[in-house]
Amino acid sequence: MRLDKYLKVSRLIKRRTVAKQACDSGIISINGKVAKSSTQVQKDDIIQIDFKTKPIRVRVLEIKEHALKDDAKQMYEIIE
Repeated sequence: MRLDKYLKVSRLIKRRTVAKQACDSGIISINGKVAKSSTQVQKDDIIQIDFKTKPIRVRVLEIKEHALKDDAKQMYEIIE
């Protein structure tokens, strides 16, 4: 699954266009490498998002095409 779609489905970022812009600006990395919006996300990848106020690191636990609000939180595990 594409990174921008994963961020939207997992509700780490609210909208896919915002996720794409975040990827293009270079604030999102997967396994320590800056990632583009088209980068494929795999299970057990570490995604780091460097928000201005609070950076966040998550481990991908599950990949789903669609997820309800309650199921979205089970798609990742917050590391930091």
